Amino acid sequence: MRTWFWTLLLAVVAVALAVVLRAHSGNVLLLVWPWRIELSLTLTVLLLVAAFVVLYVGLRLLAWLLAIPDRVRAWRGKRAQARDHELLERGWTGLLEGRYSQAEKDLTKLLEQTKVRTRKVLAALSSARAAHGLAEFDRRDRLLALAEEQAGSDPGLREATATVSADMLLDQGRAERALAVLAPLADGGARHLHTMRLLLRAHSALRHHDQVFALARGLARRNAMPRAEADFLIDESASARLRAGAGSDAWRAIWKELKSEERLLPGVALAGAAAFEAAGEANEAARVLEAAIGVKFNPALVAAYARCDAEQVPRRLAKAETWLQQRPTDPDLLAALGMLCLNGQLWGQAERYLLRSLSRRNDAQTHALLGSLYDRLERPADAVRHWRLATAASMALPVLAADAALPAADTGSDPHHLDAEGGYAVGLSDTDADVLPAGDYPPVAPAVAASASDYVLDPDARASKDQRDKALAPEDAPVAGGASDLDEYFDSAPIPAAAFDDPVPTYGPTPAAGAKPSSRPAADAEPSAPIPATKPPFKDEH
Repeated sequence: MRTWFWTLLLAVVAVALAVVLRAHSGNVLLLVWPWRIELSLTLTVLLLVAAFVVLYVGLRLLAWLLAIPDRVRAWRGKRAQARDHELLERGWTGLLEGRYSQAEKDLTKLLEQTKVRTRKVLAALSSARAAHGLAEFDRRDRLLALAEEQAGSDPGLREATATVSADMLLDQGRAERALAVLAPLADGGARHLHTMRLLLRAHSALRHHDQVFALARGLARRNAMPRAEADFLIDESASARLRAGAGSDAWRAIWKELKSEERLLPGVALAGAAAFEAAGEANEAARVLEAAIGVKFNPALVAAYARCDAEQVPRRLAKAETWLQQRPTDPDLLAALGMLCLNGQLWGQAERYLLRSLSRRNDAQTHALLGSLYDRLERPADAVRHWRLATAASMALPVLAADAALPAADTGSDPHHLDAEGGYAVGLSDTDADVLPAGDYPPVAPAVAASASDYVLDPDARASKDQRDKALAPEDAPVAGGASDLDEYFDSAPIPAAAFDDPVPTYGPTPAAGAKPSSRPAADAEPSAPIPATKPPFKDEH
C-alpha cells in the first residue's frame, strides 16, 4: 500500500512540475568564474532531480557497504540461534518421550555451545531433569548449581530454577531441602499456583498441618485443585490440629475457625466429637456426629456414635433407629445399634441387631461383641465360639497338613498315667464314654434355676448351658480290674480290623500269590514245607 501511495505521489509531482515548466519558460544563468553557464529552466530542474537521485543512491550504497560487518554478525547469530533451537527442541522432545539419555546428550551439547544466558539456564534445567529421570542425582545437583549461577539476579530465571529444583527434590523425598529452596518464594507464592502446589507437597510430607490447611484452603478457593483432593487435605490437617489441641482449650479456637461445611468432613467430625466428649459435652458431640452422618453415611462416624455412656443410649438409639429405616440392611449400622444396646444392657435387642449384622457380613468386631454379650449372659461355650470366629475373621489362620503317622496311644485307660502337672490322673478320658455301659455314665448335674440366657433369642442357649454343665461334672472312678502292669500300656496302639479276621502267621512260608489264606492258627495247619533255618522278616500289622 505504501508503494502505491508513493508512486502516485511522485506521478502527481511530476505532472505538476511539467505543467509549471511548460507555462513558465525561462533560462537559468550560472556564473562560475571564469565560466558563464546558461541553461533552460526545464533542463536545470531535470539536472537537479538527477543529482538528487544519484546522491541518494550513492549514500545508500555507502551505508550498505559499511553495514556488512553487522550483517555478517547478525547472520552468524541467526545461524547459531537456529542450531540452539534445534538442539533445544530435540532435547525437550526426548525429555517428554522419556528418552532421558539422548535428551541429556543434546541438552548438554546446547549448554556447551550456546552463548545466550537464558538458553544456558534452560539447557541446564532441562538437562538436570533428564539426569533426575536417570537417577543420576549428583550430576543433577551440579547442573542445578550451574543453572542457579547462570540465572544471576534475574528474578524470573531464579524462580524457574527454584521451582524445578524443588519439584525434583520432592520426587526424591527430600521435603526439607525442597522447602528450604522454596523459602524465598513463599512470600510471593500466593500469586503463583505452581509454587503453592509445591509448598503444599512439601508441608504435607513434613506433616505441617497448619500450613497444609492454609494452602489447601487457598488452592480450593482459586479452583486450582480438585474439590475431592482439597477436602481430603483439609479433613486430614484440620483433624490433626484438633487432636493436637485436645489436651488444652486450643481446640475450641480451631473449631471456631472451621467453616460449616468443613465441620461435616468425617475426620473433622470424629476429632471434634472426641474433643467435646473429653470436655464433658456429650450432647454437643452427638450433634456433631449426627450432622456429619446426615451429609454422608460413614461407618467410622456410626461406630463413634455408638460409643457413649449409658445415659446417652436412649437418645442415640432412637436416632440410629431412624437411620435404620433408610438403610435396613447396612451391617455397620446394625453393629452400631447392637453396641448401643450393649451399653444400655438391652441384651435381647443387642443380640438381634448383632446377629442381623453377621447375617450380612462376617465381621470380627461383631463376633467379639457377641462373645462379650454371651459372656455377660454366662454362656461361655457361645462366647468362646464367637471369640474364635472373631479371630478367624480378622486374620488368616494356618491350615495344618494331615498327619500320616500312627495315632498316639490312648492313655485314658491307664490308671497310673503320670499327669504333666504332677501326680497320677485318676478318671475317665473322653473316649471312655463310648465304651461304657448305659448305667456307667457320669451322673448328670442337678438342674439349676433359669438364668438370663433362657430369655435370649438364641434357641441353643439352654442346650449350650446343659452341655457346659455336663462338661464340668465330676468324672467316675477308674474302671475296676484294669491292668496294673505298666508294660501293657505301651502295647495299646490301635490294631487294624483286618488283623482280627485274617491273622498273618509269624513263622512259616508266605502263601503263594492268589492262594486264599487259611483262617486256622498256624499251629493247627499242616506244614507244606520244612521250616527254614532263618526266621522271615516280621510284618508289623500296626
